[in-house]
Order: sequence, then structure tokens, then C-alpha cells
Amino acid sequence: MRLLVLGGTEFAGRAVVEAALGRGWEVTVLNRGRLEPPAGVRALRGDRTAPGGLAALASGEWDAVIDTWSAAPRAVHDAARLLADRVGRYVYVSSCSVYAWAPPPGYTEDAALVEGAEPDADKTDYVRDKRGGELAALGAFGAERSVFARAGLILGPYENIGRLPWWLSRVARGGPVLAPGPRGLALQYIDVRDLAGWLLGSVERELSGAYNLISAQGHATMGAFLDACVAVTGGVAELRWTSPDVVLGAGIEPWTQLPVWVPPGSDGYDALYQADVSRALATGLSCRSVEETVADTWEWLRSIGGSAPERAGRPAVGLDPALEAKVLGVPLD
Repeated sequence: MRLLVLGGTEFAGRAVVEAALGRGWEVTVLNRGRLEPPAGVRALRGDRTAPGGLAALASGEWDAVIDTWSAAPRAVHDAARLLADRVGRYVYVSSCSVYAWAPPPGYTEDAALVEGAEPDADKTDYVRDKRGGELAALGAFGAERSVFARAGLILGPYENIGRLPWWLSRVARGGPVLAPGPRGLALQYIDVRDLAGWLLGSVERELSGAYNLISAQGHATMGAFLDACVAVTGGVAELRWTSPDVVLGAGIEPWTQLPVWVPPGSDGYDALYQADVSRALATGLSCRSVEETVADTWEWLRSIGGSAPERAGRPAVGLDPALEAKVLGVPLD
């Protein structure tokens, strides 16, 4: 297979490139050159947001292109129109956020969608831009040659958002750790490598349409997730399970100050952790254990010195140590 990856050096894009090389595919990447792609790819340079930034793609043919773009739909629009006659399939990593708020528990790919930005629009907001990216790919490649992987929470090595790296760093520091309950809170997420594997499989299977791309409901729990963090970091932390009412009463923001966690029964919980993923499972999605995801992310994090890279323009995540100590009623180290 001949694969073009737009990006290919960070998180999901890098995982896709590594997985494709592992399958013996011929891989071309287009990026700005700020980071080096894995060895073995054909590297083209170009800034897709700049005039003439796609010039390196003026020639060439590929079986598929995989695009993880998250900002102005115009970038997807311009790339898709340029490639429509020379690429077999456009695989766009979208988001479950494109469903109209708040989707009901068990929502499928047929749930109502937000009104997306115009396909050739400049940046608006994340949700409208992701839907706008879908519309841009659809407009150029049509329904039969477009794949929309509507991902939920993505975890794993190379994470540049900071959710799992923050938890690993916090647990590694040891001492009492505010663990937001309940312990049995069911989670849905996808390891970035499992996402990459499904994306490549969608090309091989010649799939089309939208797919919710996360694990099955209850694939892991908050307890299993944090227990895995404690185990891989040496067991020096003490998880202090704290009720949602106490967490929220302290003014702590779910998802951002306590990454991954959202309180049960909230609209946010239903949207993040109650999606129907039967369509993806039926088309080859396989998800590794939370223990493997956490262990491999910890190994990667240590290999780069313990400080994870951050994606530009993303808000910082994590809980202030003073606030954590206050809620737990322990001295601040």
C-alpha cells in the first residue's frame, strides 16, 4: 500500500506512520519539518496553512491519505481537492465531539451532528472545525471514498495533550493522591496504536463513512486506570478515593484539572464514555488492556526524560498541589 500521512511526527500521526511501516507499506509524510518523522519514510516539506504550502504534493499517487488535522477546515479542503484525482481514499481522524450536545447514552454514528464550519473556512472552534473537516473531505472524495474516524479519548505513547502523562507524573511523585471516584467508574478510550491499526485496516477493507473509534463501554475503570499508574511507577503513591460531590464542591474542574475523569450522570460522562462502538468493532477494532497502555506510556515518558511534549494552543491539564492537599486534608510537601 502507498500511504500519504499529513503530519506524521506527533501522537496519532506518528503512531499511524510507525504502524504502516510495520506492515511494509510505502509511506510519504508531508509536514513543516519541525520534528523528524520515523526513519524509512519519504519526507516532504510544506506548511499546509501557508500559501503554496501543498506544492510538494503537486504530483504523486497514493492508495490513501490519513489526516489528523484539528484546526481550520480550509486545510482539509485544500488538501482534499488537490488529491482527489490521485488518492484512493481520504481517512480523516475526526472526533465524537461532532455530535450535537448532549448525545444520549449509547449514541451511534447516526446521532444528530453539530452544524459544521464551512469546508473552506478559517479556524472557528474545535467542534465546528472537526465537522467542517469532515465536510471538506466529503466534498472532494464523496461518500464512498471518505472515512471519518470519530475518536474519543486517545491515550498512549507520544501523547502531547498531557492527560495520561500528568497522572503518571503525579503518581510517581508519591504520597496521598486525590483519586476521583467512584472507583468503578467505567471509561471508554482508545490507545493511539489501536486507533492507528484500525485506520490502516479501514484502507485495506475499503471502508467508508463514519465510525465511533473508542473501546467498548466499560473497557476500563477509573480504578483500573489509576491502579495501573501506581503499579508501573513503583507503588509509592496512596490513592485516596474521593466522591464526586467532594471533588466538585472544591471547585475542581473535571477533565482538565483531573484529566480523564468526569462525574457519572453528567452530560459530559454520557458524551465521552457512553458511545456505541459496535460498528467499529465489527470492522476490526481491537483494543489492548489499560495496563499495557499505561505501562508503555510510562516507558516512553521515561525515555524522553519524564516531561511530555505539549501541543501548541492546548490548555494545560492537571491539579494544583496546594488544592489537592487542601481537599485531602494533608500537609503540602
